[in-house]
Amino acid sequence: MSEPQLDRQTVVLIGGSAGIGLETARRARREGADVIVTGRNPERLERAARELDAHATAAFDAADPAAVKRFFEDLPGPIDHVLVTAGGPRYGPMLAMDAAEIRDAISDHVVVALEVARNAAGRMRPGGTLLFVGGTGGRRISRELGIASAATAALPPFTAALALELAPVRVNLIAPGFVDTPLSASLLGDGLDARRAELRAALPIGRVVGPADVAALAVHLMVNTAVTGATYDIDGGQQFVA
Repeated sequence: MSEPQLDRQTVVLIGGSAGIGLETARRARREGADVIVTGRNPERLERAARELDAHATAAFDAADPAAVKRFFEDLPGPIDHVLVTAGGPRYGPMLAMDAAEIRDAISDHVVVALEVARNAAGRMRPGGTLLFVGGTGGRRISRELGIASAATAALPPFTAALALELAPVRVNLIAPGFVDTPLSASLLGDGLDARRAELRAALPIGRVVGPADVAALAVHLMVNTAVTGATYDIDGGQQFVA
């Protein structure tokens, strides 16, 4: 039997009480890691902590720079890996959005990622990794996607540049397409089952990508110390058949 790949390492999940973050926490625990889970919803966070036997939890909004700063300052010891899944995409025609909405849509993920990086880097062991979550869906230009394409396009060069600044801490980006999560369910509502069926019929892999698929990639990027500044697509081929 092989040794756990994350044995005695500490993994922080920013937005880890549901979806991709929670599934990554589960996989990290199976690989021997201590997990620290954060989220905005205290009740959901408590449920996740009990299931995971989490090392610690913290309830705060990752879009609040002061709260992010306090969280990392209060950590009791060094950490190895941080996954940031907080935040979601914004879709819709650009001309229907006001200036503040456009500003937030373009900068939201980058600003959250930068504040986490700024505060986490000094607490991380060399060779650890910061992992951000972007997407492949926004690479296709359409009226329905609107500003999401521009927001998605900013993340790979941001990740690569940050990897140079933070070395020897590694920085990588995971770019999913559709993932069957509670966030997807909330965005699609009654259209969820139809979207699942459409993807099962169209995707080269013949099934819908789930949180466990993304979690497997996240843990791989944590343990593979040769990877930094990279963007990893995980969409089952969606961008080629959309």
